[in-house]
Amino acid sequence: MYVTGDSIVDTKVPDGPIEKRWERRRFTARLVNPANKRKLTVIVVGTGLAGGSAAATLAELGYHVISFCYQDSPRRAHSIAAQGGINAAKNYRNDGDSVFRLFYDTVKGGDFRSRESNVYRLAEVSVEIIDQCVAQGVPFAREYGGLLDTRSFGGAQVARTFYARGQTGQQLLLGAYQALARQIHAGGVEMHPRTEMLDLVVDDGRARGIVARDLVTGEVTTHLADAVVLATGGYGNVFHLSTNAKGCNATAIWRAHRRGALFANPCFTQIHPTCIPVSGTHQSKLTLMSESLRNDGRVWVPRIAGDSRQPHQIPEDARDYYLERMYPSFGNLVPRDIASRAAKHICDSGHGVGPGALGVYLDFADAIERTGKPAVAAKYGNLFEMYERITGEDPYRVPMRIYPAVHYTMGGLWVDYDLQSSIPGLFVIGEANFSDHGANRLGASALMQGLADGYFILPNTIGDYLADGPFPTVSGEAIAGVESDVRSRVDRLLAVAGDRSPDDFHRELGQLMWDHCGMERSDSGLRKALSRIPSLRAEFWRRVRVLGTGDSLNQSLEKAGRVADFLELAELMCVDALHRTESCGGHFRTESQAPDGEAARDDAEFGYVAAWEYASPPVLHREELRFADVTPSRRSYR
Repeated sequence: MYVTGDSIVDTKVPDGPIEKRWERRRFTARLVNPANKRKLTVIVVGTGLAGGSAAATLAELGYHVISFCYQDSPRRAHSIAAQGGINAAKNYRNDGDSVFRLFYDTVKGGDFRSRESNVYRLAEVSVEIIDQCVAQGVPFAREYGGLLDTRSFGGAQVARTFYARGQTGQQLLLGAYQALARQIHAGGVEMHPRTEMLDLVVDDGRARGIVARDLVTGEVTTHLADAVVLATGGYGNVFHLSTNAKGCNATAIWRAHRRGALFANPCFTQIHPTCIPVSGTHQSKLTLMSESLRNDGRVWVPRIAGDSRQPHQIPEDARDYYLERMYPSFGNLVPRDIASRAAKHICDSGHGVGPGALGVYLDFADAIERTGKPAVAAKYGNLFEMYERITGEDPYRVPMRIYPAVHYTMGGLWVDYDLQSSIPGLFVIGEANFSDHGANRLGASALMQGLADGYFILPNTIGDYLADGPFPTVSGEAIAGVESDVRSRVDRLLAVAGDRSPDDFHRELGQLMWDHCGMERSDSGLRKALSRIPSLRAEFWRRVRVLGTGDSLNQSLEKAGRVADFLELAELMCVDALHRTESCGGHFRTESQAPDGEAARDDAEFGYVAAWEYASPPVLHREELRFADVTPSRRSYR
């Protein structure tokens, strides 16, 4: 199903002590003087935390920036939906936190499948992010004395997560947006809303621009630059049902992959344990309930399988607080992969609650009794209101029902230490790259990575590449070829005139991926998926029905193009999962488990980044992971 290619190495990471590497790289990276920056253009695709902060910062530095988003405003980026918080090693609680401890927790939480150098830099930069955001006016929660407050998140025994109730992503995005808006007004950023990137222009081996479609008029245009930055988020919607906004898609990174960018660890996807359970086949997405709720909420199920009594009718001695029982050191604050797998196993054993017995209770009765309802409402009030609006149940009186759901993707385009992909001039930041989280992302680290990449890392590293610019004029043949490919694809989708909607195909693909490439995987299940996906893809191109035309607003056409890309990406995800015969992070192989049922990682065979080249069959390039500051060990949260 694949062939093995040459090994790859990240040549940009400096040598020497890990705590000095980022400082050394910033010093050795070439600079671009202010007068020359004005001659250089950078395209940034995506306006979430990573893209918005990057576009604003690059423009503040003096580059001309062209920014794109498919929403009607940069403020509509999916980053706004993040709830719980952002990690930073400030140690304001004086509870033993440090840059090294955040680094250690992140490497361990990712099950030792991330690069030490990248993760240490992320932890190091985290302390600067909070200062930046406070200076922008982000209204973080504060203690009685006025200091910034923090709370705990899964996978850590310290309170390092800064938050703004359950609206942290919204407040951080507004901070980045106001910086971006300032540059739009000043002329440093040329903004293109309601515009979707459909392909990458590569000329003379360099990324030189994008071909995009205006989602209102249907016009296909080419935009050129000296470098391209992709900040387009993850691909979790390949599963159809996920906590991502419906518009989230993989088109930008997948089209870049088809043009030569390596795709790393595509099977590494995160299942979040704290989501409102599926209520029926009518649903188009799932709703996240912040992991921060596990600070005060206790997770439990009835001890007796099939006990259908109402929760208030089940006495304490008939309840199983299974996370506290199984993992006494961390309890309800185990990492997301551990909590998700435990919830699945407890429900599979017949102890689940709610419709279909696919749920567990998240109970705040003890916290309300201990601190009072006003104190709980002060921290989680908006989350409780959201839960009640969706379910019709008051979580102050009745325990929440939660179940795992697809939330985040650790895989993405391969990048080096400078965040540059395998295509020179193509930089990839935030969730769109693979670099920092290994096989499992710790809670509250997504916002940290997005802002670290956009505000602090990319602006320091992209200059080393742009120091060779401005680059020669892009050839007309390169532009015409990519534009022709885009128009042909659009015309082909419109011409099928079949009898199945894009959503129908998406729903079938998503169920296939959830069943066989989700939390639990097996050799036979993955092979079953790999036998069905190619035929489903062929059926898509025979039977999909796209309503409307291509010269106006057409959301049916948008969906069809994105589902077509998911149908290709899904196959690579399953190939990657099949080749990795180990249980790692949130990716449990039934053939690879310890005697106690926990995941059995195989460092000797799979201690590498799997970077895939687009070909038929795909080509696997291995980047070996080396650990000098953290010793890989079996993860234990007991």
